[in-house]
Amino acid sequence: MTRTLMEGSSAITEAAIAAGCRFFAGYPMTPFTELLESFARRLPESGGVCINAESELEAVGMAWGAAATGARAATGSTGQGLALMQESLSELTRAELPLVIFHMARGQSDYTQATRGGGHGDYHHVVLAPIDVHEAVEHTQLAFHLADRWRNPVHLYGDFLLAHTSEAVSIEAAEFEPLPEKDWAVDGTLGGSGRSRNVNPIGMTKGAKGIEPESFWKRLQAKHDQIAREEVRFEAEFTEDAELLVVAFGSLARFARYAVRELRRAGVRVGYWRPITLWPFPTEALAEVAEGVERVAVLEQNAGQMIDDVRLSVLGRSPVVPIGEISSDEAGFGIGPIFDLEDVRRRIQEVCT
Repeated sequence: MTRTLMEGSSAITEAAIAAGCRFFAGYPMTPFTELLESFARRLPESGGVCINAESELEAVGMAWGAAATGARAATGSTGQGLALMQESLSELTRAELPLVIFHMARGQSDYTQATRGGGHGDYHHVVLAPIDVHEAVEHTQLAFHLADRWRNPVHLYGDFLLAHTSEAVSIEAAEFEPLPEKDWAVDGTLGGSGRSRNVNPIGMTKGAKGIEPESFWKRLQAKHDQIAREEVRFEAEFTEDAELLVVAFGSLARFARYAVRELRRAGVRVGYWRPITLWPFPTEALAEVAEGVERVAVLEQNAGQMIDDVRLSVLGRSPVVPIGEISSDEAGFGIGPIFDLEDVRRRIQEVCT
């Protein structure tokens, strides 16, 4: 197994191609720009298509069209660009189209956007938040698999640090359980046969008059309830006897995990817990470990967003305290002073009982 030193954006691109992605559309906005540039260079070489769209609105529309044909397709942006896509993303979900969205955030200020969305109606997207480039490679391929399995959009939540960090990674096509045939895909092969297909977000059925929105919406609700049960992922260390539990996600969790390991070696009874899926949030798993701790400390690079999900999970079992803050660089790309091991360790030690 050959390992190659690759920057995060390039590694994610190669993982997507290995997963079968052959269409990508986006509009440049750092730190998403680097990913778009990488796809623009590599997809044509792999028999695919990458389009630098006029805006995020056109990009998501192009990706919608590609996904509707059954192709493995993707788009993405930063939070600002994804804000423009919200209506289409909610409609895509109800049309049950498997699209992967690379959410390359400027820091962690997009947690609420990624997990709640800004579109209309009842819908959810699976959100995977890798801790490093190695995990981003795994999660990229997993994202395409989950999107096809559930016929539902999946986000990969990254940031500037993930996009620009170089790590030695091995990229090979991952093996997953077999997927059902895409017998819903509008690929043009049945045109004029009387058996053409219809993909839409309002529950219309070909050959039937009118729609029954309530039954359609309830069926989608049942699917999302099933996703919430079956696709929960998290990481935990030193939780069995912890007095303090540190909860963090994404790139910042890498610093938190290392700091907790150092404090453990120094005899401090501190534990580490990370949601890998931001949605579905691992509520039951966190509630279980929170039973035995004296305090839960939430480290995130924003004014307090994930802490709402932590509080809902803990439900008063232990006090929940924030130890993160808004921390950015002058350009607003999200590489602030909080990304420092000494700073993270200090924040943890200040709330140790």
